[in-house]
Parts: sequence; C-alpha cells; structure tokens
Amino acid sequence: YMLQRTQDQDENVALEACEFWLTLAEQPICKDVLCRHLAKLIPVLVNGMKYSEIDIILLKGDVEEDEAIPDSEQDIRPRFHRSRTVAQPHEEDRIEDDDDDDNDLDDDDTISDWNLRKCSAAALDVLANVFRDELLPHILPLLKELLFHPEWVVKESGILVLGAIAEGCMQGMIPYLPELIPHLIQCLSNKKALVRSITCWTLSRYAHWVVSQPPDTYLKPLMTELLKRILDSNKRVQEAACSAFATLEEEACTELVPYLAYILDTLVFAFSKYQHKNLLILYDAIGTLADSVGHHLNKPEYIQMLMPPLIQKWNMLKDEDKDLFPLLECLSSVATALQSGFLPYCEPVYQRCVNLVQKTLAQAMLHNAQPDQYEAPDKDFMIVALDLLSGLAEGLGGNIEQLVACSNILTLMYQCMQDKMPEVRQSSFALLGDLTKACFQHVKPCIGWDLLSRLHWFWLLGFLGGCWCYVWWGFLFLLLKGVFVLGREIINRPNTPKTLLENTGIQKLNHLCFALQLTRCTSLRNIRDNEEKDSAFRGICTMISVNPSGVVQDFIFFCDAVASWISPKDDLRDMFCKVM
Repeated sequence: YMLQRTQDQDENVALEACEFWLTLAEQPICKDVLCRHLAKLIPVLVNGMKYSEIDIILLKGDVEEDEAIPDSEQDIRPRFHRSRTVAQPHEEDRIEDDDDDDNDLDDDDTISDWNLRKCSAAALDVLANVFRDELLPHILPLLKELLFHPEWVVKESGILVLGAIAEGCMQGMIPYLPELIPHLIQCLSNKKALVRSITCWTLSRYAHWVVSQPPDTYLKPLMTELLKRILDSNKRVQEAACSAFATLEEEACTELVPYLAYILDTLVFAFSKYQHKNLLILYDAIGTLADSVGHHLNKPEYIQMLMPPLIQKWNMLKDEDKDLFPLLECLSSVATALQSGFLPYCEPVYQRCVNLVQKTLAQAMLHNAQPDQYEAPDKDFMIVALDLLSGLAEGLGGNIEQLVACSNILTLMYQCMQDKMPEVRQSSFALLGDLTKACFQHVKPCIGWDLLSRLHWFWLLGFLGGCWCYVWWGFLFLLLKGVFVLGREIINRPNTPKTLLENTGIQKLNHLCFALQLTRCTSLRNIRDNEEKDSAFRGICTMISVNPSGVVQDFIFFCDAVASWISPKDDLRDMFCKVM
C-alpha cells in the first residue's frame, strides 16, 4: 500500500508516503523489514527524485543566464556566525539534516523546503547507510540508464542518485569511479544549469576518493572545471560550484598549493561577478582555502591578489551589517594563514574588532539596566570579533604585542569571560589562549589565582588548547593542582555533557600528568581528525610511555579511541604502534 501511495498522482499524498520510508529507514528494524522489498522500493524512490514540471517552472529551470540579476532579500537565508572553537561532529550530516548552503541538495528557496524530490533523496541516503553495498545491485542497473539518458531531467536525477548513495555505498562504488568521475566532470559543461549545479554537489560527495588518486588523473581536471563553474553565468551553478570547491579544498589541503595562483585568480575575479548571496559563499571558499593551504598562502604575489578585494568589502560594510559575519570568519582564516604577511592590514582590522566587542558590551549593559528602553545586542558581532582577534594572535604571534599594549582588549576579554552566553565565554577563552602564546608579558599581570578561581574552569580547560608550553612556569605551577583536581572531577562525573568531556580531553596538560585518566578516550573517539585530537593523543601516548602500567585498566578505551582515527600523521601512527 505504501509503495502505491508513494507513486500517487497527488504529490502531497506521495510525500506523506515517502516520509514513511524515511522514518522506517531510521529504525533499528529497517534492515530486517525492508531487505525483501528493496527491488520494488528503490525504483520508486529513484523515480521520485526527478524534478516535477512545477519545480522547473518555480526554479526558472529554463533561465540559463541570470548572473546580472540582483538578489532579492528573500533569496538570502539568515546568516549566523559559526564559531571557530566549536567541536565538529564526527560524521558528516546526512542529506535530510543539511542546513548549510554547501550541503543542501537543491537550496530551492523558491519552492517548498521539503518536497518529494528531497524526501526521496533523503530516504535513499539513509537506506544506503543502512544496507551499504547490498543496495548496489538494485541501484546500478538504474544508474546506467539514468546517467546516459537523453532527457536532461532524467539525467539530472541520476546524478542526484549517485550523490545520495556516496556516503553509504562508497566502498562498493570505488570500482566504478574511474569511469564515473570523468563522466561527471564532462557533465559540468552540460547546457542545462540544473544539471551543472547538481553535478557540482555530487562530485563534492566523492572528493575524498578523488584526492586519494594521482592528482593529474582526477584532481586537476576536476579543479579546472569547478573553477570554470565558479565563474558560470548562472547564479545557482556559481553557488553549487563554490560550495563544492570548498569541500574539495578541505579534502585536498596542500595538494592545491601548485595551483594557488590559478585558484586565487578565479576566486578574486568572482568578486566582480557575484551578487549578494553568492558573495557570502565566496567568503567561505576563500577562508577554507586559507585553512587548507596555511602558510603557503603567505607569498607577496598571493597577498597582493587576495587582500585588496577583501579589504574593499571590509571598508564598505557597516558595523551593524550581518554580512560582517562571513567576512570576518574569512579574514580570521586568512590572517592565521598569512602570518606576518597580514601585518600591513592588521592595525585597522584589530581596532575594529576591539570596537565591535566594546560596543556590544556597552549595549548589553544598557539593556540589562533598562531593558524597556534599550534593545538586547546581537552578541554574534562580539563573538565573530573575538574569533578574528584569535586568528590575528595566532597568525601574527609576537607581532601583535604592540596592538595589545595600546588597547583595552584584556579588560574587555575579562568581561566576555563572565558573559551569560556560552559562545561568548568560549571565544573569549580561546582568545586568552592565543594571546598567552603570542604576548604573555601583557596577559600575565591581568591573570591571577583569584581571577581564574572565579571563572568557569571547564571553559579554560577546553579552549586554552596548546598555550601551556608557552606559559610562565611559576604561574603554571600555581594553577596546576587546582586544574588537575577539577579536570579529574569533570571527567569522572556521571552524565557530564559530551562537549565538556571533549573539551577537557583536548589540552596539552595531557603531557604533564596521568591524573586525567584514559577514560577521556571515550569522548575523544567521537570527534573527527584534527590538530586538537592529534595533540590529545600525543599526550596520552606520552603518559603511557612514562607509566605503562597505568594504562592497563583502561587499555580497551585507548584501543577503541585509536580505532576512531581515519588518517593519523605518520609519527602519531608510530606512537600508536609502540604503545601496542
């Protein structure tokens, strides 16, 4: 009955029925219940992934060139700051959970946010994660027909299917990718904009495999075509290409260094083409590039290409404009990557960030005193400014010393540490860590036991990160006993929030004492590979080498946590081997 209703001519009925499959796919009984029905169910879901005629009309699917048409306000989703200090989830969000523009299947703001096409794709994605490669015998015969179909609507749905199964069926798809990836790269030049845009998204789902192959085989052709699509004459394609390229940047990292001039030339040229909405996505692509290639961006010719358009936008935006969020996030990554190369731009950027923090705190004080007369401030402005200051401190190092000396940032930071909003406290403690590394001579007089004992210790543990090896040892000795006692209490406390456990585990105090026991591994195993996780595991391995008998009781947790790594650095892998 549900199969029949999923094919109902009334799309509302079909959507309700399709949601049944999506809900069932998320239940533990799914595999046992559906395994006998896949042969009938999969074709129905695949058929539901085609654009309907009304979809195409609403999406203006016949309009191929619209880059000169300004965006309306309703075209642009509300934008919120994403803190650079937030722990990332271990697994990628599935299709139905993707809220960010760079992961959304269609980003169809002109049609229903949830329709039969999206529901069918989401159900197929979840089923692929349940059945894995067992799904492929039911999918592959359909894919062969869809991907090479002469009608663009059918072809487009096949490309969507290929992207939807990428996560769940990746291992089984690997033998077919050497043929499929070149075909998809060709589809980036399809005459239909909707085909080009969905192809960008699907290729991004296979970016990890592309990067694992010799660069001249797939990475270079894919990068070349995506950069062309970034400059496409269709705004939807621009958006999809920019988002896909950001994903490729995250996967490829320093593999992109030989092509930096070409990449920057394209991204900078996009500033002159993009309307409002895609400009915000362009900031993200530039910031991700900076995160991925790091100090390789610090060359005079690259700086001269990249910084003028960013500073021009910086000067155009008012302090109250929420477009500052993505721009400041972008500049934070760029400042960290450019290091001393950012010096010519640092003073006005630094001062504006300090002013943003000061204005927000002042407005908050007025609101708290007279809430009827003064509106509450948007504290995201303060958070994004604190994060950019952290990026400046990390990138400039000791060169930021004079700016700190001539400002009241430490006083403002102390006020932020006591804010009621967790994200504000979080970013302020991150800044404390970066300033401690960069210019401890200015931080030291402002921090004492009396101050720290009244603050939220768990934020300090989580977000001071690696600063301790730079801290004055007498000061550290004063704090050490209290930190260890509280850290042990946090880790061993029942029902401690997961993020708090993670943040307690990610700190270089790991190198100093076994008091923070290996049970932290149960929290570290749930975060994705990154530098903080690397640091924490090095500390654990060092503690084990000092006291091997101390790990015996908790060794199973250590092994479980080690197994959570996807690609540890070679020297860290060697440390694991020595422990084993």
